[in-house]
Amino acid sequence: MEVLIQSSTAAAVELVAEIIAREVQANPRPVLGLATGRTMESVYARLVEMHRAERLDFSGCRTFNLDEYAGLPGADQHSYRHYMNRLFFHQVNIELRNTHLPHGDAPDLAAECERYERLIQEAGGIDLQLLGIGQSGHIGFNEPPSEANSRTRLVTLAPETIRQNAPLFGADKMPSQAITLGVGTILASQKCLLLATGESKAGIVSRAIEGPVTTAVPASALQLHPHCTVVLDEAAAGALTGAPRKRFD
Repeated sequence: MEVLIQSSTAAAVELVAEIIAREVQANPRPVLGLATGRTMESVYARLVEMHRAERLDFSGCRTFNLDEYAGLPGADQHSYRHYMNRLFFHQVNIELRNTHLPHGDAPDLAAECERYERLIQEAGGIDLQLLGIGQSGHIGFNEPPSEANSRTRLVTLAPETIRQNAPLFGADKMPSQAITLGVGTILASQKCLLLATGESKAGIVSRAIEGPVTTAVPASALQLHPHCTVVLDEAAAGALTGAPRKRFD
């Protein structure tokens, strides 16, 4: 695991966008695993800027998002499909038919999980998986305890996750379940790239990076990945003790 600590949130976002851009430029048909959430909004904004100013070409990309809320159709303003279309897909030259998220409103959610897992395998697997980390230690919506060999499935969201995300739903009730790539599906990616910023993430980042690999902190399974890069700002890195692994911009 490579841990890259940047002097500011903006610098951390810039580095993550550059890593994604290099993957897109180096591979004529890259398969990108994408994440959502407030941390990622600045990453997508920067990638859109690169597309417009530097002609970063997404036309050959295929994408698979980590998760989607159960029960929400893609047209719902709270769905992750709506989020991705608004912030990224509709802003760049990617083919919408090559962008994939679980169908949260599928009549058979178990079958939808199997379909989504199979679709990733048929694409040849994920080349670069972008990740955030939740306060519960989740990656995707893999809440504790999540096994390192878990695959795409329906999960019940932790109370902490619901408290964190509920304000985004306003007066609408947030779903209590979601479809998520499993930890094992994430670990099967060729490369993983995790971004965490802000002091509020320092404690869980430390447990995930320097603590034991445990189902109680699903993100700790990334320690098992042979090509995982973690990008942090100084605030998110504040609880780390492994000084020799730190690099500043």
